[in-house]
Amino acid sequence: MRHAIKTAPQLTTFEAMLEVWRAADEIELFESAWNFDHFEPIIDKPRNGPCLEGWTSLAALAQATTRIRVGCMVTGMPYRHPSLLANMAATVDVISGGRLELGLGAGWNQAEADALGIELPPLKERFDRFDEGLEVVTRLLRDDIANFSGDHFSLVDAFCEPKPIQRPNPPIWIGGDGPRRTLRAVARHADYWNTPFASPESFARSLEILHGHCAEIGRDPSDITVTAQVIHDPATGGAATRERVEELGEAGCELVVLYLPDTHHNAAEVEAIAEALR
Repeated sequence: MRHAIKTAPQLTTFEAMLEVWRAADEIELFESAWNFDHFEPIIDKPRNGPCLEGWTSLAALAQATTRIRVGCMVTGMPYRHPSLLANMAATVDVISGGRLELGLGAGWNQAEADALGIELPPLKERFDRFDEGLEVVTRLLRDDIANFSGDHFSLVDAFCEPKPIQRPNPPIWIGGDGPRRTLRAVARHADYWNTPFASPESFARSLEILHGHCAEIGRDPSDITVTAQVIHDPATGGAATRERVEELGEAGCELVVLYLPDTHHNAAEVEAIAEALR
């Protein structure tokens, strides 16, 4: 089992997140660190609470660490034009010295989008845009001169320079477990699949569906690393977290992202989790 750590940039401070990421950077057990891409707090938190923007904080955290891989789990495609996102990804990969993990998703938070005047299309159009956006991002990161013609996005002799250090592009993570569109996109495009807060049973069901999509297109499912998020509860301690990690491992999970509650963004909690997982 491989391990990562995640700090949602909500109801916290940049200094507290930095303490967590620097602590994880020193612990080889953790291979990557993540934030999220929302503009207001989620998971039943007060919407008017502080929430740092994901990609600008990611760039700062990348510059302040040296070993650990970094990413945003996951970037909402509707929030930015994919051409802009490609340039952002290339920039953060350069800043981090080639440590970016590129997390992408179709978006879901209707209340947030409505509040901020961001268009969140109906599901079919949203996933049509997501599929095209994946093409735009990967072509800009990969091709010296990128061209693409879709129903929603297009590229005409487009450039994205400098290129990321990781070629042809940083590893792509797709988040979500929608059986028809999300998992199909994972099969087509992803190096990693991430599902949030799934039970071992639902994880196993989604993994079986993903294998079916891979079979349809002739892709070896072992090419995709399967991952899940687990919320670490300091009240129940590291032993309970380890038990949930082990259960997911038995269901086929290869990498667990441990989500720290915003009230425990500190180095001591990171070290306690690492000790329990060892």
